[in-house]
Amino acid sequence: MKELRIDDANSNQRFDKYLKRVLSEASTSFIYKMLRKKNITLNDKKADGSEKLNSGDVVKIWFSDETFEKMSGASNADPLYEAISKGPNIIDIVYEDDDMIIINKPSGIKSQKDSDGEVSINEMAISYMIKTGQLTEESFKHFHPSICNRLDRNTSGIVLFAKNLKTAQNLGLALKERSCKKLYHAIVIGNITESQTIDGFLYKDEATNKVTIHNKDTKDAKPIKTAYRPLKHLDNDLTLLEIHLITGRTHQIRAHLTSIGHPILGDMKYGNTNINKRLNVKSQLLHAFSIEFEDGRCFEAKEPEEFNVYF
Repeated sequence: MKELRIDDANSNQRFDKYLKRVLSEASTSFIYKMLRKKNITLNDKKADGSEKLNSGDVVKIWFSDETFEKMSGASNADPLYEAISKGPNIIDIVYEDDDMIIINKPSGIKSQKDSDGEVSINEMAISYMIKTGQLTEESFKHFHPSICNRLDRNTSGIVLFAKNLKTAQNLGLALKERSCKKLYHAIVIGNITESQTIDGFLYKDEATNKVTIHNKDTKDAKPIKTAYRPLKHLDNDLTLLEIHLITGRTHQIRAHLTSIGHPILGDMKYGNTNINKRLNVKSQLLHAFSIEFEDGRCFEAKEPEEFNVYF
């Protein structure tokens, strides 16, 4: 018999989904059969799999050691865990507690990888947890810690990383409902002297991964709202802006500012190529500077050195 105690990382999820992770080699029908026959119990009671797990719950699996090892794949090393554990693990930590890490992501690194062989800030954070003894191969089988928000590869700044499922759900909800306030810093072309809130409609071309901004509602376009205020006028007719991302669409800040004649310096997709070349800018100067949660906690991430050239 195996006795498993639910920790914070595995709480707040359906019992059957948890079992499918624990017994990764077992079929769904087999798991439900074992529940019906009380070969698997929750807090010493019969369960049907729909229960929501809480921290401290006790799961008992009445299998022989051989059967459990076979159904859990315990004898097989997890290739993903092995690969991540050997990868880079140096991350710039703004804040860390038992539930989350707030990371200052550098420009040039993806938030999450799209294909094998890539390295992203997500894998680097997981590798950091493994290195510091916060994540074992066994717990990785049940839950993969992950980032909760994504930044473009060439955008630097705050990325939220959840260590457990409950935190991932809470952060995901806060981001979806916009109950947390995100501010960005950007150096843009042109002299902006007044604060403003601008609206528009954003259409994304999936084939080119590029967006366009329209003043009127058009088919398949989504409404957007961006607020900004100038922080400092810089040399070379540049302005340092603070930007409040009120809606969060793909490339919203970059395309929206370009649409009003103030592209971000160094932006190779929506920016001014001639000015980027003249000023020899090779990095997109857009940075996720701060996040403020509903409970009043506020965290800031220092801009990369590239910003300081123009201050």
